[in-house]
Amino acid sequence: MPRMLDVSDDVRAEIGDEEADRLLAGGDAPGSYDCTSCRTPGDSEQERTSTVLFVGEETAVLAFAHATCIPSQVVPVSEEQLQGAVRSITGEDAAPRTPGSGPAPGAAAPSTERQATLGITCGLVLVEGDLRPALVVEPDGPIARPGSAGLEDEFLPLLMEQGFQLVEDMNQLPAMNQGWSALLAMGKLHAVLQPGTAGNQAAWWQAHQPLAVSDGWRAAANKAQTVLMYAAPAGTIGHQPREDLMRQALEEAAAQRALVAAAMPLAGT
Repeated sequence: MPRMLDVSDDVRAEIGDEEADRLLAGGDAPGSYDCTSCRTPGDSEQERTSTVLFVGEETAVLAFAHATCIPSQVVPVSEEQLQGAVRSITGEDAAPRTPGSGPAPGAAAPSTERQATLGITCGLVLVEGDLRPALVVEPDGPIARPGSAGLEDEFLPLLMEQGFQLVEDMNQLPAMNQGWSALLAMGKLHAVLQPGTAGNQAAWWQAHQPLAVSDGWRAAANKAQTVLMYAAPAGTIGHQPREDLMRQALEEAAAQRALVAAAMPLAGT
């Protein structure tokens, strides 16, 4: 029986016309599924359904989502992330790490001769009367400018060159940073994406393992389709066990002019 599937041109190019036509005709496409975005049941025989192709270095996984949640698209992820997604689909998902971290591209801490890593904490922040889904980013050491042999921490200047702005008032909504986005796939945070070459996006941060988010955070992100990202130098925010303490630390960082932020769309799932 034909399915109410949306197959984007990008997905069709990856899987081929024959497989795309087979899916649209009802072959290899499930009638019922769990939406890869909101994780609630869907039925491709009764409602518009998006095909979402997760592509790694060696593996590709086709998933399905409500068309009202996300459009049909290709989502590039690392092979490690994709294997984690497969484990999630098959019910054999490994325990998530909290918070996830990955190398800061082109950044190093020369004093220790190792790459600094970025810690990301997910939390809800009250801004302009609404609880907003936020990512709080803090490296575990100084971030030097690529190619620099100095020890000066350039984390905030580098982000400001990429469109992030100093936070002067935590009660004001940060401006949208075009070309950046937060990738939530299979209900977990996979990456923060930045503008790449030829109109594509590249990973600015990738989780070693997909990072679990709370139901409240995911619901707020899906509703707003926008995520706020706050970033501060190493040692500024620290790991805060409660969102009220995280808010207090953010306000203190803003008062010290040591906090930048931007809003970005929710990408993928």
